[in-house]
Amino acid sequence: MAETPGWLTDKILVAELKMVHTQEQIDRDDVRESHRELCRNRLQILKMQRDDLIEEMSQLLENVISGKVKLNVYRQFKMYNDPRFKIQKK
Repeated sequence: MAETPGWLTDKILVAELKMVHTQEQIDRDDVRESHRELCRNRLQILKMQRDDLIEEMSQLLENVISGKVKLNVYRQFKMYNDPRFKIQKK
């Protein structure tokens, strides 16, 4: 499973930010009505995408709690800025 609570949270937050900025475009009074209509249509799609992600998060957490899904923890092994991994030039 590629989706994790962190991944889904990130995607939900990105959708929310896009919705805020799209609403700002709708509220502008210096643009044509066609621009506002385009943004209203986009906002509707963004809300659907956000709601789908929230539902996916809910299902994932339900499956984790019930034991149907086990989340794996992957450790990061960084080599940069660690003097133990610096190759000495001859």
